[in-house]
This record gives sequence, structure tokens and C-alpha cells, in this order.
Amino acid sequence: MNRHWIIGLLLLAGAGLSWAIPRYELLNPYLQATLMYLGINIILATSLNLINGYLGEFSVGHAGFMAVGAYVSAILTVMLIPVGAAIWRFPLAILAGGGAAALTGLVVAIPAFRTRGDYLAIVTLAFAMIVKSALENINAIGGPRGLLGIEGLSTMPWIFAWTVLSVWVIRNFVYSNPGRGVLAIREDEVAAELMGVNTRWVKIRAFMIASFFAGVAGGLFTHLLQFISPRIFDITKTTDILVMVYLGGVGSIGGSIMGASLFTVLQECLRPLGVWRMVIMPLLLILLMLFRPRGIMGLRDFPWFRPSVECPQRPPEIHHS
Repeated sequence: MNRHWIIGLLLLAGAGLSWAIPRYELLNPYLQATLMYLGINIILATSLNLINGYLGEFSVGHAGFMAVGAYVSAILTVMLIPVGAAIWRFPLAILAGGGAAALTGLVVAIPAFRTRGDYLAIVTLAFAMIVKSALENINAIGGPRGLLGIEGLSTMPWIFAWTVLSVWVIRNFVYSNPGRGVLAIREDEVAAELMGVNTRWVKIRAFMIASFFAGVAGGLFTHLLQFISPRIFDITKTTDILVMVYLGGVGSIGGSIMGASLFTVLQECLRPLGVWRMVIMPLLLILLMLFRPRGIMGLRDFPWFRPSVECPQRPPEIHHS
């Protein structure tokens, strides 16, 4: 059987299960919530892997973009969009949150990518701290207390749909012509420029895509938790996302899914340890950087995520002066 048929059948089965599990209570509420958090973690890991894995840069501000998407979508559903508009209210809020995060990513990327090396890590870390501090000082949206009254609009079918969409978009982008430019930059940015790749525009495009899906994940997260606070999006949240990426493997979509799955299960297993769980996760990241810097699936992927027929190499993203 053609692999496209197999993937289509698996997606159809997944969509059916995402609808049937909550409707017929096939799993208890705790396991249902864990599966939904798993979907959100896959979106976060896959989007950050586009920057840290495929592009070869190092961003530590993903929690900041997640916060932007979370607050924008929550403000829309709580304060601006009327409750009666139930059909389009939630998807519009999620799209708006992702769009706001993408625009914020553009603002961050324009100055950040004027430099090379580790400056992106410094800029994105500063950005995440600025976002957290700004949210804590805006009393109209709760300030440090957080925003209450958020409805539980994130359902398993919605999270499944957004997870599949994020993986599909990022996978297609990586294997597209601009995506070849992303891989060329990771291997050697100077050589990519000499071959005609508009490196700055390719970086900005990839950064905006990653920021958009971080905002989408933030919107889904806040409407699942039904509460939002600036302290949720501190450096610990960024560390969690980094652990997912580097555990599964950089430059691998399948690795992102594997890393998010292992992290989510491990997090729930370690929950009885309480505050010590916050020590174990950063320690795991340090051990990964020392002994397995590329992760389990580093720079490799499952056949499902690779193109069935390799296209002839074309010059990616030629810049015409």
C-alpha cells in the first residue's frame, strides 16, 4: 500500500479517536488532559526545532512567543469576542494569537539576525524576560495575579487538528526550496551566501513560522488550563521546550514528536517529586548537551516525514540585487 494512503488512514483514525475519547469517556479525565498537553508539547518542540535544529541557531525565547499567543487569544475570548459567536470564536482567537506571535517574532528577528553567532540566544532571552515583566505590570489583564475567566475551549479534536497542521506545515517548509536554504545556512552560512541564498530573509521567514506555532500552542494551552499568569512563561518553560527538542533530536520532526512524548510521560511520572522535578529537567538538558548533543534522532528522520521522491537540487532562495 502507498505510504500516503497509510498516513491518511492513520490521520483519519487519530481524528476519530480524538472525537470519540472525550465523547464516550474512553479514558479518564487525567489521561485525556495528558494527551492534550502532549499535542501542545509536540507543536512547541517541532516549531523550536525549526530554529535550533534545522536552521542551526539557538533561541531561548520560545516561552515569550508562547506567552504572546496565550494572552492575545485569551483576551479575545474573554473580553472582545462575544460568547454567542461559538463557531468561529475559538479558531479566530487561536489564529490571532499565532499571528501576534509571528509579528513579534518579526520584530525580534530583524535586529537579531543582523549579527551572527550566539547573539540570537542573548536577544531571545532578553525578549522573554521583557515579555514576562511587561505582562506583570499591565493591570488590565491581571498583572502578576494572572487572567481569570478563560473558558475551556481547547478540546482534543482541536488540539489534534492544530498538532497535525503544525507538523505538516513545518515538514513541507523544510523540504521546500526556501527550506533547502535553511539547511544550507545550518551547514555553512558563508557558503550559502556565496551560492546566492538570501540568508537574512530565510532566517526571518523560518523564525516567523516557528513563532506563529509557538503562539498557537500558547493559545491552546491557556484555553486548556483556563488560567494564565506571567510566571507560567518563565525560563523554566523555555528549558522544558529545549529538553524536548534535544531529547528527541535536532533537525528531526520525528525526533521532536518522540522528545515531546518522552518528556510529557517523564514529567507526569516525576510529578510526585514536587519541586525536585524542576531540578531534574534542567539537569537532563545538561546531560544531553554533554553526552548526546544531537539527541536520539539527531539529523535523522522517520521515512514518513521524508519526501517520497527526492527533488533535484535547485539553488534555494536566490537573491536578485
